[in-house]
Amino acid sequence: MTPVSWKESQAMRQASPRFALDYLATPGLDVRALFAFARDQGLTDVQIRSQPGSNAIARGMPAADVRSAAADTGVGIISVNALQRFNEWTPARRAEASKLADYAAACGAKTLMLVPVNDGSWPANVERRGDLRVALKALKPILQSRGLIGLIEPLGFRTCSLRSKNEAAKAIAAIDGQSVFRLVHDTFHHTLAGETFFSSELTGLVHISSVNDPIHWIYPDRVLVGSDNGSQIRALLDGGYGGPFSFAPFVDAAHPLDDLAGALAASIALFRHGLLTRVPA
Repeated sequence: MTPVSWKESQAMRQASPRFALDYLATPGLDVRALFAFARDQGLTDVQIRSQPGSNAIARGMPAADVRSAAADTGVGIISVNALQRFNEWTPARRAEASKLADYAAACGAKTLMLVPVNDGSWPANVERRGDLRVALKALKPILQSRGLIGLIEPLGFRTCSLRSKNEAAKAIAAIDGQSVFRLVHDTFHHTLAGETFFSSELTGLVHISSVNDPIHWIYPDRVLVGSDNGSQIRALLDGGYGGPFSFAPFVDAAHPLDDLAGALAASIALFRHGLLTRVPA
């Protein structure tokens, strides 16, 4: 029997990739409708959010009900999004982190998203990087005790205190947090930050979004299929990434996509036929 090469084994592992849907894509749906919509599109996982106007936590839905709704629908909950300003560690942030972690664990989520300060108010680099490590070190036992992974999502905006996945990876290593923390690779933010760093091994989730015009960095359009998505996804697959791919387009609740189901199907088809069928070099 001819031995299977490493790249061939990776391609086979990705023959049936896990697709997920972020609540951002369906802001008008309640949580049960979100789960049903995802299931009807053949998606196995969803992400729920804690921000005002979101479809579960902020509306006061008990974690047990969210867990039950997901089980009844047959989808998994990847993450609760998010602990905001996580790298600005305070007693209030600790209490918020514990509360969100409790909710995530109780609703059956596997991870808690961690979003950095994004208002241009960060201190000098040395202090800023120190603050990041302090926060991760404090979050580590909170997450470990609840069996959760912390997903760090650097944001490409110029106002963000953590734009670089490489910087986040170094902070994770510095606090020996590889068993507790992973990175979110968002194709939108990767492009916006002009980043070249990829770490398939440390990546826990890929957000498929896009940037139509990176020059307009504050409010760019985000669509399901973008010109830069393919090369980023291919690099992650070639590096051995085997985790979920979550569709995370920014959709205004007042102006939803006319045919989200069709757009998702087209994106999945592009993913499968344009990326997974490539013959390894």
